[in-house]
Amino acid sequence: MLKKALFVVAAVAILGAVAQAGEIKQHDWPTTWVYEWVEVPGLSIPVKMDIGYWIHVKDQDKLSIKLSQDSIHTYSGCTNMVVECNFNLKLKAEITSTGAVGGKYSCSVNPAEINSPGGTTQVCATLTEANLGSQPGGTDNVTVANIKIFVQPQS
Repeated sequence: MLKKALFVVAAVAILGAVAQAGEIKQHDWPTTWVYEWVEVPGLSIPVKMDIGYWIHVKDQDKLSIKLSQDSIHTYSGCTNMVVECNFNLKLKAEITSTGAVGGKYSCSVNPAEINSPGGTTQVCATLTEANLGSQPGGTDNVTVANIKIFVQPQS
């Protein structure tokens, strides 16, 4: 009977010393010169966040398209655009004439789909039925149109 009582007392003492996850139970705190940091056993707090869509066009300030003459009233040109992104995206381009040279303007993006983490696409502009009469001959680097790029996630 005495052995059983000692065993029960020892078992209760051991169970009392065992802490559940997320709590500390001890009589003496470890120290050197100051109290030591002790990890709370079994406690791990998840840190979460919502990740938004991100796109960056590299060297934006260096992008431009210089139109070259293809025929008497047709001009075209392209530039390469490097895109960095964290989602698969689709691109489209829209061109707006500045009014400096009349005609029909169009533009394109190829490839129009880029997968994360990014890649290079070519943006091209075309001017047909160009009316050069409003500009003096020999004029250099006249801005005749501007292209805006639009982006959306791939379906």
